[in-house]
Formats: sequence, C-alpha cells, structure tokens
Amino acid sequence: MNQKPIKLSVEFPSVAYREGPAKVIAMGQAIEGLGYDEIAIFDHVIMGYSVPTRPDSMYPPQMPILEALTLMAYLAATTTTIGLSTEVLVLPQRQPALVAKQVSTIDTLSNGRVRLGIGVGWQQSEYDGLHQDFGDRGKRMDEAIELLRRYWGDDRIDFDGDFYPTEAMAMEPKPPQGRDLPLWIGGNGEAAIRRVATVADGWMGGGMSNDSATRIVTEIRRRAEAAGRDPQTIGMQMMLQPPPTDAKGKQFYGDLDAVSARASEIAGLGFEWLAVNATAMFQSGSRSVDAMIDHLGRMRERLEVDLDLANGS
Repeated sequence: MNQKPIKLSVEFPSVAYREGPAKVIAMGQAIEGLGYDEIAIFDHVIMGYSVPTRPDSMYPPQMPILEALTLMAYLAATTTTIGLSTEVLVLPQRQPALVAKQVSTIDTLSNGRVRLGIGVGWQQSEYDGLHQDFGDRGKRMDEAIELLRRYWGDDRIDFDGDFYPTEAMAMEPKPPQGRDLPLWIGGNGEAAIRRVATVADGWMGGGMSNDSATRIVTEIRRRAEAAGRDPQTIGMQMMLQPPPTDAKGKQFYGDLDAVSARASEIAGLGFEWLAVNATAMFQSGSRSVDAMIDHLGRMRERLEVDLDLANGS
C-alpha cells in the first residue's frame, strides 16, 4: 500500500474558453475550492493536417488548445494555493532560455506553485510548423534540462552545448524554488526512463496497464540507484486513463465506479500522484463548465472516501 499521501491533479479542459474568460477563471477556482492538489495544463501550439510526408496525427487538426504557459499564468493570477503544472510541455520545440524565464516568472508570481512536466513530444508536424528539428529533439531535450536548472540556480550561466551554447549570461529573478523547481518527465520510451532516473524529480506516466507501469517504475528505480540517487526521492504520477480515442474510452469518466476502481489500483502500485482528465469528462457527457465542475466535485468526494485522502493511503 502506498505510504505517501495521495495527490490529485486535474488536467485543465481548454474547451472551457468557449464559454468566455470568466468561465476559465471559474473552472480554475472551482478545482482549487474542491480540494484538488494541482491544475495541470497540456501543451500543443499547433496541430497538423495529414499529408503524405509525415505521420498522421492522433487528434483532429482543429482541436482547440490554449497555449500552456499563458494559461498557467492566467490561472496563477486567479487562484491562491493550488499547484500548477504542465503535463507535459514539449520542451525541445521551444527556446529553453525563454522557457526558463517564463516559468521563473510564473513561479515568482504564484509564490512557488509550479511543477514543470516536460517531454519530447510525438507530433512531427508541430515541430515542422515551429521550424524545429524533429530528429534531434532528444539531444536538445538533454541540453535544455541542464540549461533550465542553470538559469534557475546560477548567478552566471556558461554552458558548452552543441545546440544551446551560452556564454556569460544571467537571469533574474530566480524562481522561489530555485534550481529545485520540480522537473518531471513524461513519456514511456527508453530515453524518458533514463532522464527520469538520472536528472528528473519524477515521472508522469500516461494511462497504461499495471504490468507496463510496474515495469517502468522498477526500471527507473534500478537505474536511479545505479546512478547514485535514492530511488524513493523520485516521484511517480499516473493518468487514470489515456486521452480517449474511441467511444468506449470516452465513457470512462462518466462511470465513477470505474474511476474509483482504477484510482485505487494505481495508488496500490505506489503512485502518489493521480491525474484525471477534465477534457475527457467533457467528452463523456459533462458538456459545460458547470457540468464539469459538478462532476469533478462528485469525483473528489468519491475518491476522498475510497482513497482515504484525508489521512493518506
């Protein structure tokens, strides 16, 4: 049984913007007021149409998505205590010094509430549209992680990188959390596992089978120990279900029995962070901000009892 208190993250539904900016604020404040631990924001800047020269997207190209860091700043200004994260920011398609500054600013103005989830992404068309190389994104990811921490912690930044060489630079103000601002890695591949084990503060897993999740956690901890890290200091998060792509998947969040059973399974595997997807709640039938808030309230009450959130699990 998990010995750490369970925390609940809600992936924010971009679709809320359709009801106006005030409803975006209402959604964020309601998630905070209901007792959730964090608002998470997913990231895509643009979506690509299918063309012969690149793989098809798993999502429709006109899917409405608010820009992640702008939305995070907006929610930081209209909430007071709830954590704020990205799940996950596609770091290599962005300029890392600018990301460091943006995140530092949000952390400063939110009194240290930011947890930055990052990944290399999967959508080649997005890289193409942002004029970034999809093929070397992993190597640039490694450099960018190091550069973020230096900008957040060092007075003077000198960095001898292949992609982001930096000489005699400074960045102020530092975020309240400094270089310890939590950096979590999303993704299930070999490189993501390596990064979690060696340089990250935690792993953000997508919805997957118990066997797959257990295998990855075991491998992360094995590699962390080999690297001289205490495996127990590396946090673990799992989304209850991957973003739905079929009719069956879209019904998951409408069934609180299924949600509770899956949450209990994941907590039992040792994950201290559980992520729920409010956009998927919209797809399952909660077709307005008010309806999503109501459903999140009923879900929070159910999970509080079933997971014993008041006392930790």
